[in-house]
Amino acid sequence: MQRRNFLKLAGASALTPLFSQLAVAAEQASDAWAAEFAKAETTAPWTYAYRSANKDLAGDAEIAGRFPAAVQGLLYRNGPAVHQLGSQRYHHWFDGDGMIQRFAIGDNQVRHLGKIVRTSKYQAEAAAGKRLFTAFGTNFPGAQGPTSPDSLNVANTSVLALNGELLALWEGGSAYSLDPDSLQTRGPKVWRDDLAAVPFSAHPRVDPDGTIWNFGVSMLDDVMVLYQIAADGNLRKAEAVKIPQIAMVHDFAVTDKHLVFLLPPLVFDRDNLRHAASYLDAHVWRPELGMRVLVVDKSNWSKRQWLELPAGFLFHVGNAWEDAQGIIRMDYIHTDQPSILFRDTRDVMRGQFTRTALHHIARVSIDTKKGKAVQELLPVDSEFPRIDPRLTGYRHQHIYHATETQPDRPGFSAVARTHLESGKTDSYSYGAGCIAEEHIFVPQPGSAAGTAGWILGTSLDLEKKITRLSCFASDRLADGPVAQASLPYALPLGLHGNFVKA
Repeated sequence: MQRRNFLKLAGASALTPLFSQLAVAAEQASDAWAAEFAKAETTAPWTYAYRSANKDLAGDAEIAGRFPAAVQGLLYRNGPAVHQLGSQRYHHWFDGDGMIQRFAIGDNQVRHLGKIVRTSKYQAEAAAGKRLFTAFGTNFPGAQGPTSPDSLNVANTSVLALNGELLALWEGGSAYSLDPDSLQTRGPKVWRDDLAAVPFSAHPRVDPDGTIWNFGVSMLDDVMVLYQIAADGNLRKAEAVKIPQIAMVHDFAVTDKHLVFLLPPLVFDRDNLRHAASYLDAHVWRPELGMRVLVVDKSNWSKRQWLELPAGFLFHVGNAWEDAQGIIRMDYIHTDQPSILFRDTRDVMRGQFTRTALHHIARVSIDTKKGKAVQELLPVDSEFPRIDPRLTGYRHQHIYHATETQPDRPGFSAVARTHLESGKTDSYSYGAGCIAEEHIFVPQPGSAAGTAGWILGTSLDLEKKITRLSCFASDRLADGPVAQASLPYALPLGLHGNFVKA
């Protein structure tokens, strides 16, 4: 794509007139969310997970057990943290400014550092003591429409360690570069001048050889930008692909030969924006479109094939691989519709609990030769799927995920390993008083891919109001953690993370 078209994606010309319409709806609405949340805090312990963290954190953990040598290194996590400024509380969990958590795991000691990402948006609003800009799911009276995607960048979804820098990843704008040790914010990552502020997804995929693949979606332009980045962090290639009625895409998969995207029928409606309360609310659910499947040849991005699955919604993909017949096998976390995005993750910000969707593992077969895609659902309660990273793009048998929803509060209480062919699940429950976050697989050095390893992840104890980092043997989850590090405080509930070996 030519330079001027890339610049259009990052420019203000298309954004400002559209988003200025949202301010009218915001002006007409009174805001009582902060007061409602404060009231709920007195009776609902789970609200502690969604309180606003408005300052940096640092502390040493109390250790029980012994962390194996394989996990000595750095676990980085990211998530929404700054939910409230003054009396203004965001109306959607995904709107909060990001905070990076750094767990330094050494010789049986764990030191934690948590820092708010100093995006340009955050710095301007912190100085003003109030919200100045529109957000994904919230618009306050007088909020300014974006001048570029990065003017509302909250850098709050995931992290990627790359060639001496740490990238804080979001959905709709630049990755933000941080110092991997101090977590000091350096500024937006610019892969190439014409890619400044162009969306860079929070779920890049890393091949076993270190090659990084990613995408970014511009809903306003019906464009998906594809990225290929070398293991040394240098951009190899970036191109924009026009996609009619582009969907909200959060994650994708790679095989050794292809990039694979699932596009749920949640599409952006420009006309709807005139009446919508937020950018999120301008999206419409169109199940008649089905779940579109896009397969892109890694070696030639112009070779693209479209297939279709039944309508459904997803955030996260586990993995994909190709069998001897060339059929792509893929797994993702399926819900019937996107109510979790419009209600569940919104209600928590006012202290209300709603569960409108069940999350199940979906196994997909994509036959590109016959042009047919089919799926089956496993009755396994699941979210935040991860695999042995050495198997990215290749055959895997297990996914590791959060499980065990609770009837009276948001989130999950357990971590699990599910065998994708048998459906058999091995799990460990932290108990109803804890929220289990994403857990990741850390390989045991010298072991074959998909065999021995360790599961590393965090949980929030709602009763003691502390966060714990736990480590399990990957094939013996039910035995419980071999080591736990308990912080003297609780961290805001987060989203995704990655591990860097010492």
